[in-house]
Amino acid sequence: MITTLEGISDSQKQELIAGLATLLVGSAAEPELTADKLQAVASASGNTLSPAMAALFASTVQEVKPYVMSPGGGGGGGGGGGGGGAAAGGGAAAPAKEEEKEEEEMDLAGGMDMFGGEAGGGGGDY
Repeated sequence: MITTLEGISDSQKQELIAGLATLLVGSAAEPELTADKLQAVASASGNTLSPAMAALFASTVQEVKPYVMSPGGGGGGGGGGGGGGAAAGGGAAAPAKEEEKEEEEMDLAGGMDMFGGEAGGGGGDY
């Protein structure tokens, strides 16, 4: 974990500044994120951002932007309505009785093995 900027290289500082500036500009209601805006944010914070790094981050965000949902977009449609109440006649309806069906098991004692050959044949290509 990085706790100070003294131990990181110049390229790592550039990436950190570009990333933070991208988050700041991207979270604002700006219609477009440009390299100039990233450099302006970096300058306002007392840092410098190379034009190449600013252009790289701006172009990457523009490429990815169509595939990223905006905040608050999407989500589930919600649950269905509540359960039905009592019948209009006022009396409580008896719950329907569900029948339990037993699953039938297939007889696999003879016939084919899992590869389509005869069970227990042992011959073939193997």
